[in-house]
Amino acid sequence: MSVNVFSHKGVRRFFVRLRVPLFVVALALLLPFAQRQWALAGFVVSMAGQLIQLWCFATLEKNETLASRGPYTMVRNPMYLGRYFLILGFVMLSGSWWAVAGYTVLYWLYMSARVAREEAHLRPIFGAAYDDYCARVRRFVPGLPLPGRPVLVWNWPLLRQNHGWRNLAGTLILWAAAAAWLFIPR
Repeated sequence: MSVNVFSHKGVRRFFVRLRVPLFVVALALLLPFAQRQWALAGFVVSMAGQLIQLWCFATLEKNETLASRGPYTMVRNPMYLGRYFLILGFVMLSGSWWAVAGYTVLYWLYMSARVAREEAHLRPIFGAAYDDYCARVRRFVPGLPLPGRPVLVWNWPLLRQNHGWRNLAGTLILWAAAAAWLFIPR
C-alpha cells in the first residue's frame, strides 16, 4: 500500500487554502536563480497550460453535467494537465532539469491523489454514464476525441462563472513580476 502525503485531508486543506500565497513565495524564492534565456520558453509553456485551463473553464459545468465536451473529449483531467504546464513554465526559469524533474514527480503525486478523490466524488453523481466515459477516455494522456462529442466548445458565461479571468490575470501578473525581475536593470 502506497501512502501519498497529498491524500491526507489536513495537508490537502493547507495547500488549497494557501495555494496562491505559497505560489508567490515559491516564485520569489525561484527568481534569484532565474535565467533570462529560459524566460520565453517558460512563458510559452506556461501560456499553453493557461490556454488549456481557460478552455476547461469555458466548458465545465461542475457537478451539473458530465464534462465530456471540449478538452474533456480527449482526456478526463485536462485542467490538471493545463495547470501542470502553467506551473512548469515558471519552474523552467530555473534552467535546472532537476527542478523540472522534482516538480514533475511532486505534481504527479498531487494529481494522482486529487483525481482519485474526484473520481470517487463523480461516480455516484453520474453513475453508469461516468463509468462509460472513464472506459472510453484516458485519465491523464490525451487521445482522440470521443466520437459525436463537440471539441471546439467555448462558453463565455461558463468561463466567467468558473473564474477563468482571475486565473489568467494572476498568471499574467506573476509573469510580469518575473519579467521585471529578469529584464529591468536594478
